[in-house]
Amino acid sequence: MYHFLQEGYFILFAIIALGLMIGDLSFKGFSLDSSAVIFVALLLGHLGFTIPGEFQTLGLLLFIFTIGIQAGPGFFEVFRRYGHQLLVIAFTLIASAALLTYGAILMFDLPVDLAIGVFNGALTSTPGLAAAFDATGSAVTAVGYGIAYPVGVIGVILFVQIFPGLMRVNLIREEQQYQSQLLEDHPGIINRNLRISNHNIAGKTLQELDVRGMTGAVISRVKHGGITFAPTAKTVLHLDDLIKVVGNEEAIAKMELLAGGSVDEDLSFDQRYEVSWLLVTNKSVVNKSIRALNLTTFNATITRIRRSGIDLVPHPHSRLRFGDKLLISGSSQEMIQVEKILGNEAGRLSETNFLPMALGIALGIAVGALSINVFGLFNFSLGLTGGVLAVALILSNIGKTGPILWSMSGSGNQLIRRLGLLLFMATVGVSAGAEMESVIKNEGLALIGIGAAITILPMFMAALIAHFVFKMNMLSLLGVLTGAMTSTPGLAAVDSKTTIEAPSVSYAAVYPLALVLMILFSQLMALL
Repeated sequence: MYHFLQEGYFILFAIIALGLMIGDLSFKGFSLDSSAVIFVALLLGHLGFTIPGEFQTLGLLLFIFTIGIQAGPGFFEVFRRYGHQLLVIAFTLIASAALLTYGAILMFDLPVDLAIGVFNGALTSTPGLAAAFDATGSAVTAVGYGIAYPVGVIGVILFVQIFPGLMRVNLIREEQQYQSQLLEDHPGIINRNLRISNHNIAGKTLQELDVRGMTGAVISRVKHGGITFAPTAKTVLHLDDLIKVVGNEEAIAKMELLAGGSVDEDLSFDQRYEVSWLLVTNKSVVNKSIRALNLTTFNATITRIRRSGIDLVPHPHSRLRFGDKLLISGSSQEMIQVEKILGNEAGRLSETNFLPMALGIALGIAVGALSINVFGLFNFSLGLTGGVLAVALILSNIGKTGPILWSMSGSGNQLIRRLGLLLFMATVGVSAGAEMESVIKNEGLALIGIGAAITILPMFMAALIAHFVFKMNMLSLLGVLTGAMTSTPGLAAVDSKTTIEAPSVSYAAVYPLALVLMILFSQLMALL
């Protein structure tokens, strides 16, 4: 029985199972969720149980890659819009942590190499530790990291659990506001029937008028001579023709000025035409623009794109992504051919292809291993985690390379992501728990207090700036904090409290910034 209990694989899954059961418990609305796994792991690690260390790396790679694949398309948009805010928050957090570390060096006469280890452990930055170790060449750096890391992990988890309550923020309301902001960024699509009364456009083709370019709206149907049909670029508009236009309120208003006023008349297709929602599941059309797809040769028009639950107005330059849902009007006879071109196989959305994941992780590991000399001062590398995340973000934004789709089904992503997270937390918790007693005895509780201060105070300062100065959505704010702390367990604690991707997108957006800043400050302190 003793040897059985010492079996690492048994302990691994026993920790996960027990942690999940404890995480499901709730007290006055507070629960640890899946992050309870790390607390169970700390206890069992302290009691002498072990888990093969390879599971930590494997779990981390799976978790970080799936985050990047999910957040990639949104990451670049978020960074374009909020890049300066993310930089300010990340810099505030890490710079203040570095100043606290420097203050501890002066006040407590700490060795610099030990203090740098505490700095990286308090901010749970393994890549920063690697850079610091390279700079100091001292094993004491790893000791400092080992002292502060457990406190850093627990501090971040507790902070993100408690801070919304301190600010009296309702996370459900924050979810709704986030969704509302998405709708504001991508306004709702409506349609309206108009009568052509402008002599200046009568007798001209849609191609000549460039309706989409001028107004942002799409003409999905034209009724001429009592017959309703799907228009093409060569369709000529005549006075008193009826048209159905699709777009947001602003686009529709521009169309009324261009064409004429709205009418309450039926524009139903006759038996030769139909309107259908079709799914993009054919690899060959992914990343193609609507112009390149050229569905007008089949008398079909794309009038709406639904992506991640948001309706978008199609434009000739709009590129299709795997899983897009297209509203298409066209000839009944040729709609079958259009369906073949797009794929329209709902079952493919639930498939998980492991080839892109394996290739992406391998490429990320290779990129993370690259070392760049910065002005002859120090060498910089993204490291294992940073390399995999950066590659996943870029690949998911690209969408497709040859026959390979850099995407995962929603269900597949969630499953692998959660598995990787649980493996990582169980292993890192056991490892940290095994060192806790000896570290405390040898180094004293003072370093733990310093580590706790370096973890909590900068987070609190950065959170206040994000909340009161930038008015950031709380779920995005918590994602930014965990990204700035490079805290995977912290993100897990936030992620378990919401069904939207706001924390993951913010985490992925700020993580590369935090990684660079952690390495730079570690190197600067090493120069002391």
